[in-house]
Amino acid sequence: MNTTAPTTAATAWSPLVIVCLGATWFIWGTMFLAIKWALASFPPFYQIGTQFMAAGALLAIVARARGADWPARMEWAGGALLGCLMLGAGYGLTALAETSVSSGLVVAFTAIVPAMVVLGELPYGVRPAWRQLIGVIIGLCGIVMMTQGQGFSASLTGLLSISGACVGWVLGSVWSVHGLPGGARLRVAPGFMGHASQMLMGGAMLLIASWLLGEKPSWPPQPIAVASWAYVAFAGSLISYTAYMLLLERTSPSIAVSYTYVNPVVALVLGVTLGGELVTRFEWLSVGIVLSGVVLLMWRRP
Repeated sequence: MNTTAPTTAATAWSPLVIVCLGATWFIWGTMFLAIKWALASFPPFYQIGTQFMAAGALLAIVARARGADWPARMEWAGGALLGCLMLGAGYGLTALAETSVSSGLVVAFTAIVPAMVVLGELPYGVRPAWRQLIGVIIGLCGIVMMTQGQGFSASLTGLLSISGACVGWVLGSVWSVHGLPGGARLRVAPGFMGHASQMLMGGAMLLIASWLLGEKPSWPPQPIAVASWAYVAFAGSLISYTAYMLLLERTSPSIAVSYTYVNPVVALVLGVTLGGELVTRFEWLSVGIVLSGVVLLMWRRP
């Protein structure tokens, strides 16, 4: 993986980057409700683990067909670290949170990710502008409000799970660009093979956790659960995760996590209209405060 983020405007806003942004903005916004529906038959770690094993295997086959080499030992190690953080913790704990909290509130909570990225980049000498600091403060206030609403206050497990998911996602995102604390660079296979190694290693970790916890899928599975599983595996995992990693390679972590602008709105609307989820006015207000902080955090002068 190329861990150096280009800085030229032409590179940052190439057609590929715009397509990748669209994939993370809209597909990920719909993915959270699909995960919720798939939970009807597939437990959280089992669901996400099998999805990434399937997506990673397919991506590895495509990469090999295009002439890519299998990752070296150190590249497998780098893929395992990112896979465990971003997929094992990021996706797996998100699915666990959705067993007790509505999908809309779960994805709204992830709007704290840009603020966490700003904090995560401080040890690497990346200093935020004053408006970004204000955005961080506003976003944190909104998150604190959200945790006091009916959704998270009723489920400590859900709150701890989505908090852990955000921490794992941010650490993986920052380390993939800047390297490990202390200056060591992560070695990950280039291109699609590197993304495939992360999916396979993260999926394997989740399946091990699923086995240790005694998770068992319902059989026969419900048709909507099967359709949702397939959607998350190939649209939410294969397409969107690959798009996100490409954004990290070609832009910066702050641009890559801009999906937090759109995801909460898409997920909340779908959760309320299609999922029949209840979101109180207080929780809508807290979401609005979080998003206003994200806007300040991400906004830059032309």
